[in-house]
Amino acid sequence: MFDTILIANRGEIACRVIRTARALGVTTVAVHSDVDAGAAHVAMADRAVSLGGASPAESYLRGEAIIEAALATSAQAIHPGYGFLSENPDFVEAVEAAGLVFIGPSAQAIRKMGLKDAAKRLMEDAGVPVVPGYLGADQDAHTLAAEAEAIGYPVLIKAVAGGGGKGMRLVERAGDFADALKSAKGEARTAFGNDSVLIEKFVATPRHIEVQVFGDGTRAVHLFERDCSLQRRHQKVIEEAPAPGMTPEMRKAMGDAAVRAAEAIGYSGAGTVEFIVDGSDGLRTDGFWFMEMNTRLQVEHPVTEAITGVDLVEWQLRVAAGEPLPAAQEDLTITGHAFEARLYAEDVPAGFLPATGRLSHLEFPADARCDSGVRSGDTISPHYDPMIAKIITHGPTRAIALRKLSRALEGTQVAGTVTNLAFLSRLAAHPGFVAGQVDTGLIARDLDELTETDTVHPRIVARAALAAAGLDGANKWDTGFTLWQPLSRRVTLATGGAEIDCTLRVGGPDRVEIALPEATVLAERRGGLWRIDGEPAAPVHAAKGQVTVFAAPAVAFDVIDPLARAAAAATGDSLTLAPMPGRVVSVAVEAGQAVVEGQRLVVLEAMKMEHAMTAWRDGTVAEVLVSEGAQVEAGAPLIRLDEVEETA
Repeated sequence: MFDTILIANRGEIACRVIRTARALGVTTVAVHSDVDAGAAHVAMADRAVSLGGASPAESYLRGEAIIEAALATSAQAIHPGYGFLSENPDFVEAVEAAGLVFIGPSAQAIRKMGLKDAAKRLMEDAGVPVVPGYLGADQDAHTLAAEAEAIGYPVLIKAVAGGGGKGMRLVERAGDFADALKSAKGEARTAFGNDSVLIEKFVATPRHIEVQVFGDGTRAVHLFERDCSLQRRHQKVIEEAPAPGMTPEMRKAMGDAAVRAAEAIGYSGAGTVEFIVDGSDGLRTDGFWFMEMNTRLQVEHPVTEAITGVDLVEWQLRVAAGEPLPAAQEDLTITGHAFEARLYAEDVPAGFLPATGRLSHLEFPADARCDSGVRSGDTISPHYDPMIAKIITHGPTRAIALRKLSRALEGTQVAGTVTNLAFLSRLAAHPGFVAGQVDTGLIARDLDELTETDTVHPRIVARAALAAAGLDGANKWDTGFTLWQPLSRRVTLATGGAEIDCTLRVGGPDRVEIALPEATVLAERRGGLWRIDGEPAAPVHAAKGQVTVFAAPAVAFDVIDPLARAAAAATGDSLTLAPMPGRVVSVAVEAGQAVVEGQRLVVLEAMKMEHAMTAWRDGTVAEVLVSEGAQVEAGAPLIRLDEVEETA
């Protein structure tokens, strides 16, 4: 076993690797960017080395600097985690050239699976079923159209170097093919520098089922399957293991195919073989096809660990250190069922825009596994993926594991930034999902229902008002009131774009009436605990200017400061603010330029998507407050227009 390893990553996965290394007595070295100097993974590691910078290109993608850090700290091996350099074969070769061990597959294996068309040819030769399609080098538009006709519509156009849905188009009719091809090629060229595409048959009711494999460079085993069909824009949201409706025959067929795939490329370490499965008529051994292989540890690996009892990171370290595979196929079994939900800082009503902010409060339930790379007080940075945590539950049956997931989501408390927590809770309770009727189109079909805004119950508003007034703590009952004034106070809260005026009337140390626009709510303290209209008061976190009530779902309220409001009103309606964290792609105006309502001012890029900020009224640009290439956080001022002159 290694004495010291360096983790070439950050956040949740770096913390995850450190936990297992510590359990094995292995010393760990963290690397970090300037903005991550105080991050959780840095605090957990035995040693830490700064890579400088803020963006990934300035830090976690600097392979040479990472190797230098490993050598300087006497590390024998580098664990890449997932993302960043984990599937970069040039980095693997550089690590090995420096006399270090790369904890993962060989550069050759990564390259063989790097391009979808070449990988599919390789899989066909290995006897792994692949989706009917065209993988040829001839990229002439007429050739591709003819191949699509031969395959039969609907078809998918997919970038051969693609990922994350980029360069992918669904075409249902021959008449739409030319435009879709042009669009897919353009997007692929921009995203990957390679506009080559493949054409494959579109599966009408697709399920995304992947098989966890593990190899030692010669032989491989599989650790069963995960269903990752709950996706939004090709990004996984909730994963589970094993797959609903899986039969022993189907499991063996998929597992055997995945092992053949791994052994065909001499795979070493943890990897995932992803299959597209036709779910229109149950799971059939002739209804699954190879999609791609991820040559690294997957984000969703904890569900496999939960049902098998295997620590996959431990296996990675042991095999990379020269040990044989820790188990034979016949030794591996499934126990129970597991789910993983990905908790993100993102604004769901605004179209799942990534969010930033300081986590003023973060607490997870004790009865769930919660893998996280952030803590209370940490800041979600605009420079990296805004994942807060992975929430994992396990139970003897699917129904029990899913109920435990719902309870774990309800018990998760996040304040200081918006999250997708309510969306995840709705998804976990979706009737189709509860019944195991999953496919990759489920979220898109019911997106409006899954993202609708709940009406805030008066009890929740009253709970927030009680906290905002400072009346719910262990202090004296008259906290928040001024001597010689009536025991009544007005608090104005704002949530969901609406303001709510609340009047609190104290009737004693354990009794407060909260008058709201639509009702009057009674708060009473019994046995030291507050009850709102007879119901137990929800947990709450109060920070400067904001109160978060952890109901189901949680609701954040801004506490309106009358003085701050008056000051803001005096500045006029003049600023364009960034609606999300991101990078300024372009600035379309300059100071002194006249603009009209709807004219483009600034373009922001967030999560690989571009968003145009436009003028909300006619005016003249008084000041440009950002420059191209700048990273901005949500709420940052971008453009200031001249003040609107009052007319008599």
